[in-house]
Amino acid sequence: MIEFINAGKTYPNGVVGLKNITLTIEQGEFVAIIGLSGAGKSTLIRTVNRMHDATSGKVIVDGIDVNTLKGKELRKFRRKIGMIFQSFNLVTRATVINNVLTSDIPDMPWYRTLFGIFTKEQKMKALKALDKVGILDKAYTRCDQLSGGQQQRVALARTLNQNPSIILADEPVASLDPIMADVVMDDFKRINKEMNITIIINIHHVDLALKYANRVIGIRSGEIVYDGKSEDVNQDVLDKIYAGKEVPEMVKEVVYG
Repeated sequence: MIEFINAGKTYPNGVVGLKNITLTIEQGEFVAIIGLSGAGKSTLIRTVNRMHDATSGKVIVDGIDVNTLKGKELRKFRRKIGMIFQSFNLVTRATVINNVLTSDIPDMPWYRTLFGIFTKEQKMKALKALDKVGILDKAYTRCDQLSGGQQQRVALARTLNQNPSIILADEPVASLDPIMADVVMDDFKRINKEMNITIIINIHHVDLALKYANRVIGIRSGEIVYDGKSEDVNQDVLDKIYAGKEVPEMVKEVVYG
């Protein structure tokens, strides 16, 4: 369970990222966070794994106040939270399986890390993670030979390889074409259902949020202005989240048929 209790974030330059956020996300939920650029979407998800510190209130994950964690405790805590970015963050000149295996490095002795020595068990686990996202056949292909969608699936496999209970995704399909965006979102949905992993996605594509997420959270100027089922999102909700700005046509098609 993830709990935000009057959580706020003010940056050193005085910019307010979050204002008194209070919400609860249960284990196994698929949540999409939507809103204008700069509304606080990325800030919200990054307070969960302490990439950003909440400057007021509390963020509690599985009963732990994350702002109290330091050093080894914080590193151990982050192992159960996967993080996926728009930019993939892969070593493109390395093979797919070697990129997936990098998620094991924090738990390895220094000498094995130095020489890149992975056990048979680690390699089999990495291959299983690749199989879960449908790219097992690319295991020994260099990442710079893959499409953007395939690279994002490698990033997802790398996250699965660390056995997370939560996956945070920051604009994971923003750089993909519509076909590959659907493929990657299908992967997220399947993993959520089959493995009961909590998925929280900050996403620009509102149509994908409504199609795949069970719950939508709308943020405007650092505040939650909508929190409910995706099927309950209508024009009034979108106007409230997007400050009355024009909603893209592809979003209207999904909401209004």
